Amino acid sequence: MYSMRTTPSLPAVPTAKRRIVLCYPVEAKHLEQIASLAADFVIVDAGQERIVQELPSADIFCGHTKVPVPWDEVVRQGRLRWIQSSAAGLDHCLVPSVVQSDITITSASGVLANQVADHTMALLTGVLRSLPAFFRAQQKREFIRRPTRDLHRARIGIIGLGRNGRRLAEILSAFQTTILATDWFPVNKPAHVAELLPADAVDEMLPRIDILILAAPLTEHTRGMINSRRLALLPPGAVLINVARGSLVVENDLVSALESGHLAGAGLDVTDVEPLPPESRLWDQPHVIITPHVGGQAATRIDDITNFFCGNLSRYLAGRPLCNLVDKRLGFPLPDPPMS
Repeated sequence: MYSMRTTPSLPAVPTAKRRIVLCYPVEAKHLEQIASLAADFVIVDAGQERIVQELPSADIFCGHTKVPVPWDEVVRQGRLRWIQSSAAGLDHCLVPSVVQSDITITSASGVLANQVADHTMALLTGVLRSLPAFFRAQQKREFIRRPTRDLHRARIGIIGLGRNGRRLAEILSAFQTTILATDWFPVNKPAHVAELLPADAVDEMLPRIDILILAAPLTEHTRGMINSRRLALLPPGAVLINVARGSLVVENDLVSALESGHLAGAGLDVTDVEPLPPESRLWDQPHVIITPHVGGQAATRIDDITNFFCGNLSRYLAGRPLCNLVDKRLGFPLPDPPMS
């Protein structure tokens, strides 16, 4: 479910030559789908190659920029009214000038929750079942039994029980796990989560878990939150899985915890610097699985993002509340209201 909040009143914008600028890998069918809802708009498929040139003249932007964008200039132009991120993360656009502006932002949080959960399970079970060691043995044609660990009945802590975190908790509950979680808004606790704690209770949670999963957005509050002090709070032999943003973790502290043996392993879909530099010591860790930020990949990803954008575009044009409206001061959407 995606949160729906009342959209701030939108200033009148001249209908002539209004522009929707896209920066995600759309195909012709997606352009036609968007154009069918926005006959009064010019649809611009900018891509990463032309987004810097096209964004300042956009009225609506949908996408995720991977190149430096002159957001201050965009704000000064005063034309952009709405950003629909094609990703759950918003660190690509939540710069101070945008936060202070009256630009509305919505995220794609939850659209790819199934894929993020799939990938988390792959990383987690791969680390627990010692797949890095077995892959190396396979390359040497060694058929030797080695120790493995169990996921069933493990104690798991999730930092960030948003849409991705909730889907992940639902899947992990099938393994008879005990799930603890922290969130900025510790409300609407699912029955399969044993405890839902406030965001400032991370230190309380860490000593009580065997597996730590990061599913929180990157904000000024979460950057570098997993450092040497907090890694030391985890029990010896704990495992870390990061499918959120690499900058949540102080990478040198993570490497030290792995090299000392305090952490038994890690599964990382994200790193502080991407691509991960060849000289990073993470590459050399024998109990680490590294993937190149593919947790949100899906065969239907572009279809799903376009469908979500078009649903929100219909609401926007009709003056209705938008899904996944972001609180720009916090850096993520507010939680869904309780079910009545």
